[in-house]
Amino acid sequence: MTRLTDWIGRETGVACRLDPWRAQALHATLDAADLVPNAGVALRPGWHWCYFLDAVPSAQLGSDGHPQRGGFLPPVPLPRRMWAGSRIEFLAPLVLGDDARKVSRISNVEEKSGRSGSLCFVGVEHDYYGSSGLAIREHQDVVYRDPPTGEPPAPPAPTDAVWRRLWSFDAPRLFRYSALTFNSHRIHYDRPYAMGAEGYPGLVVHGPLLATTMLELVNEREKRRYVRAFEFRAIAPVFDGEPFEACAKPDGDGADVWIADARGGLRMRGRVTFG
Repeated sequence: MTRLTDWIGRETGVACRLDPWRAQALHATLDAADLVPNAGVALRPGWHWCYFLDAVPSAQLGSDGHPQRGGFLPPVPLPRRMWAGSRIEFLAPLVLGDDARKVSRISNVEEKSGRSGSLCFVGVEHDYYGSSGLAIREHQDVVYRDPPTGEPPAPPAPTDAVWRRLWSFDAPRLFRYSALTFNSHRIHYDRPYAMGAEGYPGLVVHGPLLATTMLELVNEREKRRYVRAFEFRAIAPVFDGEPFEACAKPDGDGADVWIADARGGLRMRGRVTFG
């Protein structure tokens, strides 16, 4: 762990143009019913994950499809890597058609032990800049762990949702989202690998895609205010073909949000704060 903590403070950056086509492709992937976004329109919360992508050469990918460890992210020896959650502040709009950039920094590396064995948490800070300066500040938690012997049952989800929307993602839609985020992690499109090498019962729905469905629900139902902050934590994975509900319970300054599976299990939970 002393060697892994040497990665704390390491930085990288990437610049991009906020191409309207990419937002239009996500709009189609989500089967969104509102107007197709064009240049000059602010990027919706959560859609920034489809931009600022690192173009790692294919020769530098590991056996799981992720970039080989030891570059920007530390070389954690545990085999399974997951996006465990994020805390995000939306400070100013990122406008389609503008030039923008992201600066990323490793903020912490921490080893823990859990019910499923050894864990290693890596914290990454992302600052996103647009034409009006700092637009988004995000802290992302990446967790590494051993493959479990079986997926534990999800805890019960809350039953008092005020807003709900039913979703289900099949393999083609997961492939589309992988392409839009340049995510080559094989658990999202390679069924034999996901089930054989990592022990999942199917293809895994991307964590940020689940988080995006919660934000889409809030944006559909709350037209008067904008999302000022958002945090979420993954509880248990969702798999291709499984129906699930994005749920929300609004209150004075925001809404509790969560993902519930068809059996009432909790798969993700979070909090939206309105501006």
